[in-house]
Amino acid sequence: MLRWTAVLLLAATRLAAQRVVDTPMDSGAVARVLALLKTSDSTVCELAGQAISNSWGFPWEPRLFPTPMPMPMPTPMPMPMAMRMGIRVPHVRVHVRHGPAWYGGDAAVSGAFRAVLRDDSRCVRNIAARVLGRARSAASYDAFLALLGDASPGLRETGALGLGELDDRRALRPLQTALRDRDAAVRAMAARGLGEIADSSSIGALANALADDAVPVRRAAAWALGEVESLRAIEPLSQALRDRSSDVRAIAAWALGEIENARAVPVLGEALKDPSPDVRRAAVWALGQIEDKDGVDLLLPLLHDRDPQVRLAATHALGEIESPRAVRGLGALVHDESPDVKRAAIWALGQIEDGNAVDPLSAALKDPDSETRQLAAWALGEIEDAAAVDPLAVGLKDREPDVRIAAAWALGQIKSSRAIEPLTAALQDGSRDVQDAARWALSQIDDEDRNVRVRVRPKRKKGI
Repeated sequence: MLRWTAVLLLAATRLAAQRVVDTPMDSGAVARVLALLKTSDSTVCELAGQAISNSWGFPWEPRLFPTPMPMPMPTPMPMPMAMRMGIRVPHVRVHVRHGPAWYGGDAAVSGAFRAVLRDDSRCVRNIAARVLGRARSAASYDAFLALLGDASPGLRETGALGLGELDDRRALRPLQTALRDRDAAVRAMAARGLGEIADSSSIGALANALADDAVPVRRAAAWALGEVESLRAIEPLSQALRDRSSDVRAIAAWALGEIENARAVPVLGEALKDPSPDVRRAAVWALGQIEDKDGVDLLLPLLHDRDPQVRLAATHALGEIESPRAVRGLGALVHDESPDVKRAAIWALGQIEDGNAVDPLSAALKDPDSETRQLAAWALGEIEDAAAVDPLAVGLKDREPDVRIAAAWALGQIKSSRAIEPLTAALQDGSRDVQDAARWALSQIDDEDRNVRVRVRPKRKKGI
């Protein structure tokens, strides 16, 4: 069995590699791999499908389970500083392909995938539907529409999948009708398809689907309403926060965050009391996305949640909202038992940029973990408070070069003449990078002997 699995995966990987090196796709190779997958174990087919599908630049599974905890990693030495210091920054060239070019525009290759749209293997059908749908082929619409009207529920599900991947507004009415299909898998895939198209005309049908007997359908409908991002979806999603399934409640909370409107804050506050940590975490993330100041008092108690993932999410959300009212609570977390929570608290304090965070961040500069110390130095640089000069001067003597670089950068951000002496000493550091960072920081200080003052602010990256 293991040998057979390896053969299939190797064949799929070779097929995918043709796209990576941008060589013409071999329709014969496509047909052979798909023929092998027809008789393979479902798990093997799924793995092979990931290799094939990902080579076309789209995810294998629908995004019905969003990760509600995007954690941007700050850059202690921002690009403007690197450019000024003459540090080479690698340039990455990205090519984005659309339509038939994804498989070379070859009708034979398209035909190889089209030939298996009615195959007995659900996995093989869905591989073909994803590839053909994302290729945006005009002929695919009629093929998928015919599948959606087939007597076989499996084929109807594949048709719904393909129509959603096409992202064609002509598919709205057929998919809305399919939300009443007698098969739950078809209804769930139809809801997913409507979410992919994300048209507000589907809100009523999706809201009705939130009352479906099947959990996967309700979950997909909640996800789709979040993708539409309309204020009209707030009320039905608020009702879904009381669904008997925690999975549905979590997706509903996430969807409200996607809409990003303060009207959802009160109902999300109620979701913070949910017995399921997944629901609480999603609600916390949503409040961070909305960034309404009224969410601060709701989130502060979650900093002490028994689940570390909820504490992590609450920490990040408060950093997104950027209210000074959260500084005290976040400051207490720089000693949290969870390293992730600790670092998130430091990041959040840097985001808020309030002088009251200098003391807890200075304490974090003594943490045993070098990444934590580096992050603390970055956060102090973000705050730009002269009270941080002395602890950062100590940071210039840290045993790790990355921490010393971050400390130098932070002192350059603060621009206090009190930092001249320790930065001048750092010009003799054993690390060339530290020397460069110290030299850059000294150039930022507005001293009587320095007429050049260049202000550099790192560009913040926000989570999705």
